[in-house]
Amino acid sequence: MKEITDFIAKAEKFINTAENALNTEDYDSCVSRCYYAMFFMSEAALLTKSLSVSSHKGVISLFGEHFVKTEIFERNLGKALNDAYDKRLVGDYGVGFTVTDQQAKDLLETTRNFVQKLRDYLKKWIETG
Repeated sequence: MKEITDFIAKAEKFINTAENALNTEDYDSCVSRCYYAMFFMSEAALLTKSLSVSSHKGVISLFGEHFVKTEIFERNLGKALNDAYDKRLVGDYGVGFTVTDQQAKDLLETTRNFVQKLRDYLKKWIETG
């Protein structure tokens, strides 16, 4: 359970970092931190099913399989995680490609929604667990 609460805390910290990056017009870092906030929340959710995996694609895949396909979460959350992953790749590794301010703002809003929905799910799981 501590691992889950640690993931939640880390995700919240990364959202704050994303907000700071957005405010300084560092859109690449903003989308990277947004993705990682979503990634950490996904890892926390997977722990509720005693699942863990070592790769980013593995986390995304298992999240889709165990939470989206089973309709615990809406399809748009699975899509959002995949989109964030793609934007993070551009932000972290893209040369000659840049993330726009609007893409960063949109992803930050999507991330807040994603994190809130998973936080609600995890809190219920902790309370009933």
